[in-house]
Amino acid sequence: MTLVHAHDCSPVRPHPAPGAGAAPPGWQTGAVSSENVIETDGRDAAPQFVLPLVVRIEKAAPPDRTDALETAARAVLVMLSDDRSTGDGAWARAVRDWEDARIRKVVRRARGAEWRRAERLPGITITGAGAEVRVFPPVPLDGWPKDLARLQVSGTELADPSEPPPPAPGGAVLWLNPGLRMSTGKEMAQVGHGAQLLWWAMDDAARASWREAGFPLAVRTAEPARWAGLTASGRPVVRDAGFTEIAPGSATVVSDLSPAA
Repeated sequence: MTLVHAHDCSPVRPHPAPGAGAAPPGWQTGAVSSENVIETDGRDAAPQFVLPLVVRIEKAAPPDRTDALETAARAVLVMLSDDRSTGDGAWARAVRDWEDARIRKVVRRARGAEWRRAERLPGITITGAGAEVRVFPPVPLDGWPKDLARLQVSGTELADPSEPPPPAPGGAVLWLNPGLRMSTGKEMAQVGHGAQLLWWAMDDAARASWREAGFPLAVRTAEPARWAGLTASGRPVVRDAGFTEIAPGSATVVSDLSPAA
C-alpha cells in the first residue's frame, strides 16, 4: 500500500492501488492514495483552513529539536482524536472543513507573555521531555486569532545536544528525508503530516490502542542508504507541495508502524 500526502495540498483519501503489497497489521486494507497530489482540484474552491501549532521556545531554555518534533507529531494526533474534534464536538465542523480542503499546518513560536496569551485560547498543550507544543482547532487561512497571528514563524531553529538513540520498539517511527534541509518549524509540520497519515491508515482498533498508549512515536532522520527503500516500501509518504523551503513533490517523511521493518 502507498499513502502520499502533500503539505499545503489537497487531502488524499484511501483507494486501492494496483500492485500494492499486503497492509501491515492494524492498517486498513486498500488505504492507498494517488502519487500525484500536487495538482489543483475542486477542493481549492472550498474555504481554506489551517491547523495552528505553537512551540514554546524560551531564550534561556529552548527545547531539544527531536523532543519538539515528537511533541508536535503527538499534538496533531491528540487534536484528531479529541472528542471535541469528532461527531458533534465543538471543533468537529472546523476539523471537517480543514480536512475537506488543503491540509495545512503552520508552526509558530512563542515565549513569555506570548505563550501565556496563546494558552488562554481554546486548544490543547502537549508536553514532551522538555518541549511544549500547543495545538489549536483549525482556523480560516485568513482568520487567525490576533494572539496567534502576531507570533513569528521564523526562528524555530532547534538543535539536539547529542545524537538521538535508536527508536524504541513498539511505537511508530517518522523517518525524515536525510537529503533535505528544513527549518525545525517546517520539520514539525511535516512530521505532523506523517502522524496524520498513520492515523488515517489505521483501523479503529489500532487507533484506540495507540491512543490509550499515549501515541508512542519517534522521529529520526533516515540513513541515506535506506531512504529510497523506505519511499518505495508502501509505507505512508509525505510529499510537500513546495510552497516554502523545498521543491514541489519532495518526499519529506515516511511513516512506519514497525521500527524493525
